[in-house]
Amino acid sequence: MGNQGYQTAPAGALPRRKGKFAKFVEQNIGFIYIIPWIIGFLVFKVYPFGSSLVYSFTDFNLFKGIKEVGVMNYVDIFTDKKITTALITTVKYAFMTVPLKLIAALFIAYILNFKIKCLNLFRTAYYIPSILGGSVAIAVLWKALFRDEGLINTMLGYIGIQGPSWLSDTSYAIWIICLLRIWQFGSAMVLFLAALKGVPVDLYEAATIDGAGKWRQFFTITIPLITPVIFYNLITQIVQAFQEFNGPYIITQGGPRNSTTLVAMLVYNYGFKLNEMGMASAIAWVMFIAVGILSVLAFISQKYWVYYSD
Repeated sequence: MGNQGYQTAPAGALPRRKGKFAKFVEQNIGFIYIIPWIIGFLVFKVYPFGSSLVYSFTDFNLFKGIKEVGVMNYVDIFTDKKITTALITTVKYAFMTVPLKLIAALFIAYILNFKIKCLNLFRTAYYIPSILGGSVAIAVLWKALFRDEGLINTMLGYIGIQGPSWLSDTSYAIWIICLLRIWQFGSAMVLFLAALKGVPVDLYEAATIDGAGKWRQFFTITIPLITPVIFYNLITQIVQAFQEFNGPYIITQGGPRNSTTLVAMLVYNYGFKLNEMGMASAIAWVMFIAVGILSVLAFISQKYWVYYSD
């Protein structure tokens, strides 16, 4: 009675064979799950990457098509004063912002590593700019702060100081753009803070017994042990610096006299204002090669200053 309604296979029956398709699915189930990602990667990463390299050797225009093929774009890049100035300005911007940003991040992380009141509040407050700093709204606010009648000059006026034209003077404009990037040190700070937590306490205790002060401990113990994180932050910040766009585009529009026109902004101008996609692709590839060269030099140099405990 308990088995009524159920059919059982005969005792000598063989198990049913799976079809070829079912067997293929079972053997390649992992690959099938990542097919959507592979399609997205090929369509939105590999194809644009390869096509931009091809277009960089043409005079491709969005509306006129391709009429000429050759290396004329790369020749123009290194002979056109406007483009070479933008390349030099971008390198200058990177060498100004990256060290200062890393120093600020490490300094704040070192302070937050001590046991102080409201520690979580300070950590959050210092990290928030790295979340909001890349937004258009923050760039607009930054422009309002440093314009001729902005908050900064108004505050200077209260103490009898005539504020300069921050955004229209070539001596100050690039520094205002750099300051916006330096202010966004939160992500690097969090990594430094994690690295500082990993430094063994017994090393500091031994150094204290030997009579080493805080500064000596910082430069002989802390810095060497967190050099892998310093190296990682250095590479990521260099890449970000060469991709900077929002700041100069919104705050100064590349002025005054192209003193804040960076490579990313130049790519945008050629590609979407002048519709010269061939030149825009060539400039983007020069930027890519420049970042690659700096990264390779950094990786070569790490054996002289980066300490790996293993």
